[in-house]
Amino acid sequence: MFILPDLPYPSDALRPVISAETLRLHHGKHHKAYVEALNRLLEEQGASPGDLESVVREAADDPARAKLFNNAAQAWNHGFFWDAMTPGRQAPDGDLAAAIDSAFGGLAGLKAALVKTGADHFGSGWVWLLAEGDHLKVLATHDAANPLTLDGAVPLTVCDLWEHAYYLDHRNDRKGFLEAWFDALPNWTLAADQYAAARGRGPAWRYPASVQPGGTALRAER
Repeated sequence: MFILPDLPYPSDALRPVISAETLRLHHGKHHKAYVEALNRLLEEQGASPGDLESVVREAADDPARAKLFNNAAQAWNHGFFWDAMTPGRQAPDGDLAAAIDSAFGGLAGLKAALVKTGADHFGSGWVWLLAEGDHLKVLATHDAANPLTLDGAVPLTVCDLWEHAYYLDHRNDRKGFLEAWFDALPNWTLAADQYAAARGRGPAWRYPASVQPGGTALRAER
């Protein structure tokens, strides 16, 4: 069984970019539904994996396991998304800032690349800042797809492109949402830790460990 992790901040902490209503629905309904579906599928298969990352990787590119992959990957994506945001505005520094300067010519260049990639993406998905060793790049993935299936790729931060992530607050202005999100919410401390992990200096972020039946129940922000 996998848990629905608590949000790392109150539901109103990301205003005005993300309202409390959006965050409660997104976390307590959408993410919770993915976790519940994932656990049902695993129970039906008699499987009790120790980590969500292995479920995502093993189910990827297998049409017979598409439902398992979609729910596992979406659970992982959302867990990382919550931690990839912080209410206190930050700026990258140190090695990460230097890597951003090298790859994008500075933070403004990274913002332009991420906003354009996310705004131009057709349909639902995610826009990621990834590290492949020292090298950084921006990538959009469709629906549930995520970087766990890409050899050598470590996500540094991510923004959700599904309409439920922004429609209540920004209507159909995905570009405006991405611009506001980038300016206020990325957790650059986590991104720096992930960049270090990409270069072999510490562990990468992982979804909270699974629990046995009868353990921690699903939780949702009220």
